[in-house]
Amino acid sequence: MSTSFTAYAATFIHAGKVIPANNDEVLTEVTIIIDGNTITAIEDGFKKAGQSDTVINLQNHTVMPGLMDMHTHLNFQNSGMRGYMERFTLNEADYALKGVQYAKRTLDAGFTTVRNLGDSYNTSVALKKAINQGVIDGPRIYTAAKSIATTGGHADPTNGMSASLSGDIGPKEGVINGQDDARKAVRQRYKDGADLIKITATGGVLSVAKSGQNPQFMQDELKAIVDTAKDYGMTVAVHAHGKEGMKRAILAGVDSIEHGTYMNDEIIALMKERGTYYVPTIMAGNWVAEKSKIDGFFPDIVRPKAATIGPLIQQTFAKAYKAGVKIAMGTDSGVSAHGDNGLEFVLMVEAGMKPIDAIRSATYHGATLLNILDKVGTIEAGKLADIVAVKGDPLENIRLMQEIQFVMKDGKVYKQN
Repeated sequence: MSTSFTAYAATFIHAGKVIPANNDEVLTEVTIIIDGNTITAIEDGFKKAGQSDTVINLQNHTVMPGLMDMHTHLNFQNSGMRGYMERFTLNEADYALKGVQYAKRTLDAGFTTVRNLGDSYNTSVALKKAINQGVIDGPRIYTAAKSIATTGGHADPTNGMSASLSGDIGPKEGVINGQDDARKAVRQRYKDGADLIKITATGGVLSVAKSGQNPQFMQDELKAIVDTAKDYGMTVAVHAHGKEGMKRAILAGVDSIEHGTYMNDEIIALMKERGTYYVPTIMAGNWVAEKSKIDGFFPDIVRPKAATIGPLIQQTFAKAYKAGVKIAMGTDSGVSAHGDNGLEFVLMVEAGMKPIDAIRSATYHGATLLNILDKVGTIEAGKLADIVAVKGDPLENIRLMQEIQFVMKDGKVYKQN
């Protein structure tokens, strides 16, 4: 705790409780002092501010680091069959404009940083730039741009199209076959302005393809992707439902497994050994399972996958958490509605996670996975002033994480109820 005197104009947050998130500690009745966009001190008691200082009264609130969602898709929101048709009816500008409103909803929900794991037309790159330049409001975005798939695999954008429309697409469009293609696809994403790589190592639920879990990359292709990504300072996130696809990806050295539905003891042990993060996306699993009950909501080839795979993710999460796998919070928002991200906390706690661990999964662990813990992820002197708050105590009622009352990002207040 710092007890230094602050002589400059600053912002004083009087916080009833603070979850710094660097460990399980909870502070009570403290003042967070902010200079510009940086936290400069955390002091005991509610310190008196100078005439030129700004005071924010959160004495009845619990204050936390800005939340981080490690799996979003800000350029779309699932609408069933209509969404599948949008591939043929929407242009780049349409997706970009959708991203503006979804980014604002995400920030208002308390998420000041997100990973965007797959888009169309590199719209998330443009969205990131507009937010960074202050043109629009939204979270700090780390984007994978277009996901990388294999021919016919999950994230092949031509799945379900007629031969006359699909053509023979390649690395630039995110479809690879072989090591050379793999390297080219990574380098293309670097050129396009991506911050990290996202690959679809197994089949998926919502793609217009039969299998939801078969492995879709060979080991040499995965190694080529990971090795090339590391050369460019990029992490690798991996969509995976099936065991074999997960195993190959983990052995190749990827940074995170998304969804992980059919994870077994062997995969859990391998993830712990390699330090691989797990991003569960329970919300998405529950959402597709519910929608699969509605006749005509999904294409016929998608519906059985949604009904089978969706309900299993929460069970897998419970097993992985109990076993000690490193977990970073992610929702797959864009499947479910943007702005509802806080529901993931409720679902994680329902599955047995301690509330403090759920909050740390969306702060400390998100920042660790992104390699930005030196900047964000905890409330400490020297960190960027990404701060959110709820009224009451989320450690006693985790549902409060769905009712964020205060949002500050980079020292600027975006929401204050």
